[in-house]
Amino acid sequence: MTAIRAGIITVSTRGASGERADESGPAMREGLVGAGHEVIASALVADDIAQVANAILDAIRAGANVVLTSGGTGLSPNDVTPEATRRVIDREVPGIAEALRARALAKTPHGMLSRGVAGAAGAALVVNLPGSPRAVRESLEILLPVLPHAVELLAGETGERGHARGRAGS
Repeated sequence: MTAIRAGIITVSTRGASGERADESGPAMREGLVGAGHEVIASALVADDIAQVANAILDAIRAGANVVLTSGGTGLSPNDVTPEATRRVIDREVPGIAEALRARALAKTPHGMLSRGVAGAAGAALVVNLPGSPRAVRESLEILLPVLPHAVELLAGETGERGHARGRAGS
């Protein structure tokens, strides 16, 4: 089985300038580590396409096979995380973004306003999560069960163990 080595990126101009404490990054770290995964890179960047794209690529260069971003997925003119993510991914994985939006929509009608995307950048999976710590935790409930299988497939493994785990419900 391929180990999950994660990079986490908080996208927040106010956080990057020191005006606001980063609570989403620690929520991502807690969820990943709590599930037995390793966090090997982390960053806090402003809402800027180049900074977000570079942070994603830096995490992948550091060895991350999963990169999670938090923030910058809404409708504000400053929300550019999906655009930055699309610059670095090779293929979208729309089912992940759809599942995360469905979870958010079950909690609030505002969930339909999320523009987060997910995709593969080479052998790494990149997923945009919402900006709030609560929404990060709720998103991870949906995402964590599929990460091992996704990472196996991106690494070129057959994924048969993942299919078996999914069918067994474990």
